[in-house]
Amino acid sequence: MALTLCGRARRLVSGTSVHKNGFLQRLQQTGSARFQLGEAKAVSLLPRRTNMVQELGIREELVQINREIETGYDFLGEMRQRFLRFKRQKYLPEIEKFQALAVAQAPKVMVIGCADSRVCPSYVLGFQPGEAFTIRNVANLVTPIQNGSTETNSALEFAVTTLQVENIIVMGHSNCGGIAALMNHQNHQEQHSSLVERWVMNGKAAKLRTQADLSHLSFDEQCKNCEKESIKDSVMNLITYPWIRDRVKRGEVKIHGCYYNLSDCSLEKWRLSSDKNNNGFFLSDREIWS
Repeated sequence: MALTLCGRARRLVSGTSVHKNGFLQRLQQTGSARFQLGEAKAVSLLPRRTNMVQELGIREELVQINREIETGYDFLGEMRQRFLRFKRQKYLPEIEKFQALAVAQAPKVMVIGCADSRVCPSYVLGFQPGEAFTIRNVANLVTPIQNGSTETNSALEFAVTTLQVENIIVMGHSNCGGIAALMNHQNHQEQHSSLVERWVMNGKAAKLRTQADLSHLSFDEQCKNCEKESIKDSVMNLITYPWIRDRVKRGEVKIHGCYYNLSDCSLEKWRLSSDKNNNGFFLSDREIWS
């Protein structure tokens, strides 16, 4: 979660206003000591490990701070300028491509990513319009077919059976608030949970394995392990869908898991492989891109 100031709001964070209204000091107290003030924007980063439930409380304080600067920042005006810049610099120079995309799409990749604002799959992996069919949810979870219909598996069905994508990527990341909420959640309180907590409990198996195997590690280290384990579980859950499993067996669809580390911009990747002798599946070919 971050607060970004740009355009006319920059005047409010000048050298005099910092000391006059204490704006930056309060942002630092709300977030962490890592505060960056650049030419175009000011960003406050939250502490390394916060879960999404804790962020709901922090968000209220940020909303109050927003009210103090809203008269100096025309958000819709900024959005309009960004759109017109996109049209001028990207759409018009490639107008034939975009007009073809207006008629139909034929992506080769399906991405299941996290809703976290810092981890946009198209931005991180460099996908262009029309290249990746994408759905994002809290903690990038894929539930097994036995759990019933969700927005994620309905998008999967469309991508695989109609668009006929050739690759499916489950992309998670470090410092995931959803996984932190999962690790913080008390297992016996499921009936009294928030919507966020009830959703992330779909990753409970990864949490229990982490707690059983790595109880001696710090909470941050356990969260990091659970982030990766939940990606692996989601990859394996994809095989519970017959229309994915059959295509994987025939070599028509390949499945990958990716873990993006926000701290050092590295990507850990796995591929789903099949054991033809035992008719099973496993993760292999681990790579780190850095």
